[in-house]
Amino acid sequence: MKNKIPNHIVLFPDGNRRWAKQKGLPSLKGHLKGHEKFKDFLTWCQEKGVKIVTVFGFSTENWKRSKKEVNYLMSLFKKGLSEKKEIEKFQKAGVKVKIIGQKKRLSKSLQKVISNIEELTKNNKKFYLNLAVSYGGRWDIVQAIKRIIKEKVPVKKINEDLVGSFLSTAGLSAPDLVIRAGGEKRLSNFVLWQSAYSELYFCPKLWPDFSEKDLDKAFQDYAKRQRRYGGDA
Repeated sequence: MKNKIPNHIVLFPDGNRRWAKQKGLPSLKGHLKGHEKFKDFLTWCQEKGVKIVTVFGFSTENWKRSKKEVNYLMSLFKKGLSEKKEIEKFQKAGVKVKIIGQKKRLSKSLQKVISNIEELTKNNKKFYLNLAVSYGGRWDIVQAIKRIIKEKVPVKKINEDLVGSFLSTAGLSAPDLVIRAGGEKRLSNFVLWQSAYSELYFCPKLWPDFSEKDLDKAFQDYAKRQRRYGGDA
């Protein structure tokens, strides 16, 4: 079973607002519960041998939400990336933190927090955490193309590997498994290029209700699959 543990997981922690609504709570309470659940998820992944987690934190489309909700989500990111005890946990576990997305759209104070956590953890190599904030898969591909053009890369040298080296996840292996909680069954414009051959697992549970047993079920399902690249060959 150990050799069937995915190396790189992409996570959609979906359903926080719906969870709160079902409980008769404000949507912000759902986001807080989801934030706490993600801490557990990281621990489970580290204990089971996963090496990379890329999580959908805030999409480019999420800017359309209410200002109150956006500000609250940003405060959660800021808190999670700046609290002393959280930083100590990252350092102790050898976690390298990277924020992927449109950083320039974020507040100056959050940009400063991001710069600090990335600098503090840059030499860690036991585990890689990619937090997507103001991220979109199409945006990622477009920004890669712009950078390739800017660097005047000769057309003959442009191939899939080169494009991958300009994406925000450059240097990391492609995702093996995409896990989406919340019942939705789509990629929602997230790591589109990177997950071209990833296995997909959809959990009907809303994210705050996701448990370690649910993660085990996802791994068991993944272990049964025979990965094929390019069709039913």
